[in-house]
Amino acid sequence: MKTRTPAVAGRFYPGSRHSLAAEVARYLEPQQARRQVKGLVAPHAGYMYSGPVAGAVYASVEIPARLIILCPNHTGNGTPLAVMSGGAWQTPLGEVPVDEALAGVLGKALPQLQEDESAHRYEHSLEVQLPFIQACRADIRFVPVCVRSSRLETLLRLGEALAAAVAGAGEPVLLVASSDMSHYEPAGEARRKDHLAIRYMEAMDPEGLAQVVEEESISMCGWAPAVAVIEACRRLGARKGELVRYATSGDVTGDHGSVVGYAGLVFF
Repeated sequence: MKTRTPAVAGRFYPGSRHSLAAEVARYLEPQQARRQVKGLVAPHAGYMYSGPVAGAVYASVEIPARLIILCPNHTGNGTPLAVMSGGAWQTPLGEVPVDEALAGVLGKALPQLQEDESAHRYEHSLEVQLPFIQACRADIRFVPVCVRSSRLETLLRLGEALAAAVAGAGEPVLLVASSDMSHYEPAGEARRKDHLAIRYMEAMDPEGLAQVVEEESISMCGWAPAVAVIEACRRLGARKGELVRYATSGDVTGDHGSVVGYAGLVFF
């Protein structure tokens, strides 16, 4: 049983349990009426930039005990579709066990999904989701999936496999796609491009999302996980996506000449 230790604690978010718990609690307030959703998209930058958006989306949903979290691959390490099917992930808030049973079902549904710890070892985009989820619910277990493939056919098959695994679980499973939006664009252009992508996510149109990202050169790093999650949610009966909050790094720094965009959406 391997424990994946934090790669970005003390950089993207506070490294001590007390400081991290306090910061996440601030982003999760005020508490909203929580609702059941099939899936969501949440950003993964340093908390000072994307924390308010991530907090808003997690504060708006009921967190079940089981999750599958998909993230993009920023490091280039590992296989195109990489899963860890055992062990645990450690954060300053404690350890989160991998859902071995659900990982096994998912692997059988999609043989292209390969066991590969190296893709996850230094990847920040999934790690930063966990403290928000831990703060909302303590008894969670999850399946981590790191996505490097950009082939639409592969991503839609991944979505089909996710839907099959969730449908057979016998209890709620939340699907999470980790993604930031446009990178290092003037704020006006970032907002224009990002809302084109958001429109397709709200419409539950994974093919449209993939197309507009390519045609408009939208530097949305987690568009591939989002495509797979939207396809899965669509197969599971979700009919609508809803933007919970949008912001840019310029809202924090005051520099609107070059920003990163952050969007939080839910699918139900």
